Amino acid sequence: MSDHARAKPRNFVFILSDEHNRDALGCYGHRFARTPNLDALAARGTRFANAYCNSPICVPSRAALATGRYVHETGHWDNAHPYDGTPASWHHAVRDAGGDSISIGKLHFRAAGRNGFTEEILPLHVVGGEGDLKGLLRDPLPRKKGAEAMAGDAGEGTSTYFRYDSAIADRAVNWLQTRESDAPFALFVSFVMPHFPLQAPAGYFAPYEALGLETLAAGQTGDLPPHPALRALRDYMNYEDFFDDAARRRALAAYYGMVTAIDEMAGRIIAAVEARADAENTVIAYSSDHGDNLGNRGLWGKSVMYEDSLAVPLILAGPDIPAGHVCETPVSLVDFAPTILAATGAVPLPGMRGADLCQIARAAHVPDRPVFAEYHAAGSVTGMFMYREGRFKLVEYAGMAPQLFDLETDPGERRDLAADPAHAETLARLRAGLAGICDPGEVNDRAFADQAALVARHGGREAVLAGIDIPHTPAPV
Repeated sequence: MSDHARAKPRNFVFILSDEHNRDALGCYGHRFARTPNLDALAARGTRFANAYCNSPICVPSRAALATGRYVHETGHWDNAHPYDGTPASWHHAVRDAGGDSISIGKLHFRAAGRNGFTEEILPLHVVGGEGDLKGLLRDPLPRKKGAEAMAGDAGEGTSTYFRYDSAIADRAVNWLQTRESDAPFALFVSFVMPHFPLQAPAGYFAPYEALGLETLAAGQTGDLPPHPALRALRDYMNYEDFFDDAARRRALAAYYGMVTAIDEMAGRIIAAVEARADAENTVIAYSSDHGDNLGNRGLWGKSVMYEDSLAVPLILAGPDIPAGHVCETPVSLVDFAPTILAATGAVPLPGMRGADLCQIARAAHVPDRPVFAEYHAAGSVTGMFMYREGRFKLVEYAGMAPQLFDLETDPGERRDLAADPAHAETLARLRAGLAGICDPGEVNDRAFADQAALVARHGGREAVLAGIDIPHTPAPV
């Protein structure tokens, strides 16, 4: 029987964090990250070893997650092209099938009201319904302001994001404890941490700071390849210029402290699900919208195609999902839309790119399943495209030299094989696979054209430069 033919649709609880580096969980093998609740979820479910976002920045990634379609197909290029209710999302489909489609927390869409949810609780949307207009300016890149705040803010403290996430967890637990309808539901609980500012309250911060910088930064390198696209992005997002060893220690301790805080909040939600009468008919998922470079290669934040930035944790647990299982099949966030629709019995959306993660978890590994991502946002002088197939990962830069990595022998992505004649056939094969998804040159031209048109609608380059800076979207509470 197919997932859509089930007599009893299932509930789906989706916990999403923001900027969670895939490896920063105990269940992914991290040496000191304290994530007991998510580790326990993985132990009774399936952990996906090779999961990716489809664009390593918030707004485009969340649009792909909502629609199950790639960024170049929907035009949500950057943090000033937010999702506005079109095309239809899994939120619409669950609601239209008679289920409850509930969001609690960060959405980063244009505004409330058109996004398909039955209810949006404590939503965070882009600033002023417009978002980061300065991120549209890519030719030439402007001078980024406020980069020193990444290091300057790092350390012990209770940020507005911590308070916001705490309120999100409270509301999610309350919703699960008081909801009485028999209709199937999809509950989307979306946190902001461990997104910067890199601050964590003392109880979360101190245990990690005590580890010292040598432990906190183990395995990192300061070497950024001399690729013009990467150098331009590094010069634009020059956060590293303001870090010394003390600031780096504070920043990493705060990041891991926020990870542990999110784990505790997720644990409260998981416990509330397990206390419900319909717990046995509920799927629980955990993932993040993208990763974080955490200072590796001198990069902070996201916005590149290295695993630190692009890979995400992904855990599924629930009925018919293998327990204690690690799935090696590559997946990405566009797989969530068909997964949630299959679980809740809703009708599939046209144009979805993904597949049901529950079925993928139950099936034999497909190590060469392709995954795709793209980046057209702040700091990029050209479009960046990632295509992974099997052990090899291609990064295509429109109009510039590509990169090629063997993730099996070089998981740290330190050896670029693109110019190696011994790998010419592999490079050609992956480029052909990428061409089967999109034409990088055509997509790049279209992104720049759409961004230029939006800049013009806001008065031109100088008017946009005179506008506000948005280092991160303010919390609504």
